[in-house]
Amino acid sequence: MSLTLHSILGDEALAAFDAPGAVARGLPAAAYTSEAIFALENERIFAESWVFTGLAHELARPGDVVPVTVAGKPVLLVRDADGEVRAFHNVCRHRCLKLVEDPCNVGPTIQCPYHSWTYKLDGALHLAPYFGGHDPRALPDGFDPAQHGLVPVRVATWHDWIFVNLTGDAQPLEEVVAPLLGQLDGLDLGRMQHVVTVDLGEIAANWKLLMENFIEPYHVPFVHAATTEQPLTDHYTLNEPGCLGCAVDVSSTAKQDDTLSADSRYLTIFPNFSLGLYFPDQVGVHLDVPLAPDRTLQRRAVYSLKPEPPSAEEAEQLATLWHDVHVEDQVICERLQQGRESAVADDGGVLSPVWEDSVRSFQELVLSHLR
Repeated sequence: MSLTLHSILGDEALAAFDAPGAVARGLPAAAYTSEAIFALENERIFAESWVFTGLAHELARPGDVVPVTVAGKPVLLVRDADGEVRAFHNVCRHRCLKLVEDPCNVGPTIQCPYHSWTYKLDGALHLAPYFGGHDPRALPDGFDPAQHGLVPVRVATWHDWIFVNLTGDAQPLEEVVAPLLGQLDGLDLGRMQHVVTVDLGEIAANWKLLMENFIEPYHVPFVHAATTEQPLTDHYTLNEPGCLGCAVDVSSTAKQDDTLSADSRYLTIFPNFSLGLYFPDQVGVHLDVPLAPDRTLQRRAVYSLKPEPPSAEEAEQLATLWHDVHVEDQVICERLQQGRESAVADDGGVLSPVWEDSVRSFQELVLSHLR
């Protein structure tokens, strides 16, 4: 597979990326534009990792279903009769039709719209009408319904966040999230109350550019000059195994809390989970869904750490604020994508050893999975 990578990305560009030196090169342009690289990412990154894929509060009742896309594959999130979140390949076992197209409540069973094969919420095949003849309950000789239920996908829920692992081979999710928890100074995320989810739509940029933009603080005082007053010198990077990101010391403008350091933190878990802790009482999480080398769906869920429930006015204000902030980021990321159509981008540009070391670590993770 290394030869495939070399043929796609180019020997010179990979050699430049791997070359030692104080100022490192970034990933070559084809890493953000190539269909072949995107296919490899689906196979080697998104199928093998714990992928952030949904919000548990959107599956509030038994029978609630949400179709999602993971590694380019259709997956179905389901709240079962016992209140547990399950995941299945979103495919009927009869003729392989995609079962559910839109979020909804299906009641006690999931029914295929093609020939009405019906499944219980635990995935078991309940009915295959007329499959064996004129009797609606007739089955062919040797056909075992127990062997034709929905195919499960490994799933785990951490607070409000649903992760799936298609191959089933990833380490336990508790181990994956532990490095991020270590950056929260003992903060109890169980205090969170969901305030609002902002649908940011389809962004004309590669998923990695959105992650890299979130990880580094270098752009913040320039891109977000209208929404932040924190100078770059108050920022620093977080470049730890298992948790990449950055932070900003807001102690000069915020009252110190006895239980938290006065830092806002921007933390990620590879490949696509991004969590922002905004001192002293707000959490925001990005849900990025890669669609193509140059297209990503993005949503932002906002949570409050205040003891009192958020008001409708507060929710509206936060939705407006974060929409505006994300538009600033989206414009930049789309222009980053456009820049990668130039031959100038073939060598990957350069990364600041002070402000973009965590971006470098993220890019090394990408290549290590693809290799």
